Amino acid sequence: MRIGLAREEVALGIIVQKYGGSSVATVEKMGLVADKIVAARREGNDVVVVVSAMGKTTDQLLALARQVSESPPRRELDMLLSTGERVSMALLSIAIHARGLESISFTGSQSGIITNDRHFDARIIEVRPHRVEDELARGRIVIVAGYQGMSYRREITTLGRGGSDTTAVAMAAALGAERCEIYSDVDGVYSADPRVVPDAKHLPEIGYEELSEMAEAGAKVLNATAVELARRAGIAVHARSTFEPGRETRVHADAPSDASRRTVVGLKDAAVLALEAGPDGLAKLLDRCAELGAAPQLVSLEGGAASPRATVVIPLANVPDWGRAKAALAQTFSTELRVDETLGLATVVGSGVGGDPRALATALAALARADAKPTVIGTGGLRMSFVVSRARLDDAVRSLHAELAR
Repeated sequence: MRIGLAREEVALGIIVQKYGGSSVATVEKMGLVADKIVAARREGNDVVVVVSAMGKTTDQLLALARQVSESPPRRELDMLLSTGERVSMALLSIAIHARGLESISFTGSQSGIITNDRHFDARIIEVRPHRVEDELARGRIVIVAGYQGMSYRREITTLGRGGSDTTAVAMAAALGAERCEIYSDVDGVYSADPRVVPDAKHLPEIGYEELSEMAEAGAKVLNATAVELARRAGIAVHARSTFEPGRETRVHADAPSDASRRTVVGLKDAAVLALEAGPDGLAKLLDRCAELGAAPQLVSLEGGAASPRATVVIPLANVPDWGRAKAALAQTFSTELRVDETLGLATVVGSGVGGDPRALATALAALARADAKPTVIGTGGLRMSFVVSRARLDDAVRSLHAELAR
């Protein structure tokens, strides 16, 4: 017998929960997630759940595509990769039904997520949650496939790495949700990745701007686009551990500011493009990168008028066809362009850190002790970034954290 709680009984508001791939990696874990969702519904909340693909499914599907072609078309990648979340949403809905509550699953397009016409890294332009609202009115729990939507041309699109976070925050904003809860395998935001820096400090609260800088630098707790959406909509985000309840990080506008706080982020999968050219050449390189879907993380121009050199750092997580992009760049710029894929990016985030010469001096000394000499340095505003050998990146992060995030 199915139990559909009447909407008139609801005393609380709508909450949106998002569960990452590690939270639903197995059927057993998915059952524990279903228990949490059922408990939230029985407390009187209307519950909308956004779910990622199980475990490493997205990576496995992407690897499968690359076995067929080194440069698979982005449209077909979207058709392929969007199946991962469809498996998760259906299984989770089945698990909730098995626990006696009514549930229904929707794809991104069915739930009203409208995107632009880009494939693999689409942007949400509108959310029309009419079907979601209708099912909530019937007392059902709604499960939404994260990471995907439908373009205005009715094409299936995906939102790039961390896109399920974006789905969750966008849905929370469209529904006027009380809060958005992001569940993963860590209990919130730390001053560094605790798997790399064991003594990293847990941050109970953090503001949108600081977390946005961390996310753009490569921190994985919350997607940068999702943080910006939350800021614009004023949605409080609670980052929690799925299976170890207790601590959390609350992301909100009124988080107390700590001018002395520093956090450190490491980004391993990056390529560094060096072009012997001035501003015009840099502009051409950036335009070409944009055409190929290779968004830069750090840009610098040095050397003066006599021997100018432009450097661009490209995170590779959102570049599904890097082989094709690299070949296209080589064809455009010939021998003028050098590409190095053996490097990583270490970034220090904090109030005013980019304009603090003492902090820069301390960072350079810390990197020297870690035998991680930077080849490119970028500073400004809330962060300073260092391109170092990928093999030395973890040591660089630990050394920077020890000196600057104490």
